[in-house]
Amino acid sequence: MTARAILAAVVVAAAAAATAAQAQAQTTPAPAPQVRVVNGCHLWPYAQCPGADLRDADLVGLDLRGADFTGANLAGAHLRAANMAGARLDGADLSGVEGYALNAPGVSMRGARLVQARFVQARFFRADLSETDCSGASFEAARLNLTQFVGARIVGANLQEAKFVAANLQKAVFQDNLLRYTIFPDAEMGGCQGCPEGW
Repeated sequence: MTARAILAAVVVAAAAAATAAQAQAQTTPAPAPQVRVVNGCHLWPYAQCPGADLRDADLVGLDLRGADFTGANLAGAHLRAANMAGARLDGADLSGVEGYALNAPGVSMRGARLVQARFVQARFFRADLSETDCSGASFEAARLNLTQFVGARIVGANLQEAKFVAANLQKAVFQDNLLRYTIFPDAEMGGCQGCPEGW
């Protein structure tokens, strides 16, 4: 058998193998994405779960952008690196949640309970945390640019290295917080009880 004949046989065999692999790929359906369901709440983008019981739920890394968790109980939930951009958590209980590196720009948490919540290195750009109870919460190194804290209770919180750039702290109660390297450029503090002066 000549070299040319051997080469032709190899090319034909390779083409046949590629065709067989392609046919196999077309007949095997791709696995459906896994959707986590907790107490009847389907956890995916734009989920509709107002009032859901998600206590101690594992929501680590989930994409929950635009979801509605109004009035839900998320006490003790694990939100590490979850995406909650534009989500609604008005009146929700987030006491003791673990939200390290939570991505939550535009989130609405009006009137939510954030007691002892941990939002270390979280991102809350243009979020609304008005009327929240943040007693004992940690926003260490969090980015709170343009976030609304109107009438919020921020007492005994760890705010070291937090960035309150252009945040609105009007009428907030702001006392006994750890403020090491915390900055407040252009923050609005009218009527705030205990907010730092000189910004």
